[in-house]
Amino acid sequence: MEKFILLFRGSDVYDANQSPEALQLLTVKMLDWVGNLVKNGRHVSSEKLYRSGAQVSGTTKAINNIAFGAAKEVVGGCTIVLAKDISEAVEIAKACPILETDANIEIRPVQSV
Repeated sequence: MEKFILLFRGSDVYDANQSPEALQLLTVKMLDWVGNLVKNGRHVSSEKLYRSGAQVSGTTKAINNIAFGAAKEVVGGCTIVLAKDISEAVEIAKACPILETDANIEIRPVQSV
């Protein structure tokens, strides 16, 4: 089995006009999805990211304290799964309920160091 990271980008559930109930419903669905991955021996870890942080850039190591979340491309969290290949990782991602909220999931193999 190989490790794959699923990067969750964007979701209309975080739009200002969405209700708290919509976020709660997504949270419940995501916990159920992760629970299923755990039960099937596919889950390695999951992390939700805060919307603020810092960015260090270039040779000058310029530091910017920024609030993420203004764009649809913001990574809101990730899950690492075990799969036999990228095709199986894609199938795992396709079952993720965050896709119901107009999000997208980037799937990338994790290299061992």
